[in-house]
Amino acid sequence: MPIPRFLARSSFRNSPSIFHLHYSDRFFAAVCWTGAAVAAAMVLGAGDRLPLWAAMLVWVLLWVLYLSIVNVGQAWYSFGWESLLLEAGTLAVFLGNDDVAPPLLVLWLVRWLLFRVEFGAGMIKMRGDRCWRDLTCLYYHHETQPMPGPLSWFFHHLPKPLHRVEVAGNHVAQLVIPFLLFAPQPVASTAAAVVIVTQLWLVASGNFAWLNWITIVLACGVVSDTALSAVVGVSAAPDVGDPPVWYVAAVVAFTAMVVSLSFWPLRNLVTKRQRMNMSYNRYHLVNSYGAFGVVGRTRDEVVIEGTDEPTINDETTWREYEFKGKPGDVRRLPRQFAPYHLRLDWLMWFAAISPTYAHPWLRTFLERLLEGDRATLKLLRTNPFPGEPPRYVRARLYRYRYSTWDELRRDHVWWQRTLLGDYVPPVTLRAGHGSAAQ
Repeated sequence: MPIPRFLARSSFRNSPSIFHLHYSDRFFAAVCWTGAAVAAAMVLGAGDRLPLWAAMLVWVLLWVLYLSIVNVGQAWYSFGWESLLLEAGTLAVFLGNDDVAPPLLVLWLVRWLLFRVEFGAGMIKMRGDRCWRDLTCLYYHHETQPMPGPLSWFFHHLPKPLHRVEVAGNHVAQLVIPFLLFAPQPVASTAAAVVIVTQLWLVASGNFAWLNWITIVLACGVVSDTALSAVVGVSAAPDVGDPPVWYVAAVVAFTAMVVSLSFWPLRNLVTKRQRMNMSYNRYHLVNSYGAFGVVGRTRDEVVIEGTDEPTINDETTWREYEFKGKPGDVRRLPRQFAPYHLRLDWLMWFAAISPTYAHPWLRTFLERLLEGDRATLKLLRTNPFPGEPPRYVRARLYRYRYSTWDELRRDHVWWQRTLLGDYVPPVTLRAGHGSAAQ
């Protein structure tokens, strides 16, 4: 629902956000651009040029801004990596800057977070789809994942024995290696290296927004200075003085809070009814994580079409809207977008699985297409109606599968598709209302 309506129905206590103080589209955009600019400055080293307390406040500001967006974003910000970014952001607050050495307690919290990400993903697989246990999930996953990348077709066509090796390797990386993160060095660094390599494999095989990259950043926090120096030739960090007493007290208090909040995620890990990507508080601190507990065997896609003809009949010509990332035109090779997150494309994948999931927002999306809304059209790759918006739009459901090597050579297509039927029948704008009607 529109953010103003959501804010009217939700209290600050249930969804902490600065937008409870004021909301407008312009203010929302200002918050987004401010966060992006400040984050870029911190990446470029601005935090190391500030006093310790000021650098910590800047990280807090970034966390508050993103929390404010996530807590009003509803389905558009419901992905597990939103909570992961927020939780990792709280750790960044207490890692310090060039004035102090990273506190040992916070470095252990980094390992604890990385453990939950990896082990949670491993356990949800073993407790979920049977194909993870019989090592066959990757017979399907590269084809049915939310948003394939440019190499996904090739991964899918690897020999099946290699797919079984992939699954077995994934189980080792997510069920065994996480425990070694808590081992002494250099074992912990080796475990972190395994995590990094497996995440890069996932980066190559699909588009998972920033999930893989933030996991890699966390794993880098486990690598020792000695190991890092041996691999990339980085010199050890210079010695610094003792940290201020107030900083030590803040780190201890924060660590105690994380330990106390870890009860529910830990309980979730050991229970047979494990839940994926669960936040236990409105601040998204100390969460449960997991991915792909169930793997689809087939891929369905919702295809949006429009027509500018005044009447609908069997001879009506329909033109397709192309999305930036999700499969559409069978001749188009999927592109690499991650770590950029195409939220609409991901939601369309869920829509194909569950029409109920799409109900709160899909009809509004179709209305915006009928209106020719510029902001909505920017979310798409192509607009088949560059002049006037269409009179009617509809959604159809197709079954997609990867083409074979022979089909690719003969027809130059990466996909084959079969029409399953209407997903949303033709709709048009009600005269004078601005809402869609059949």
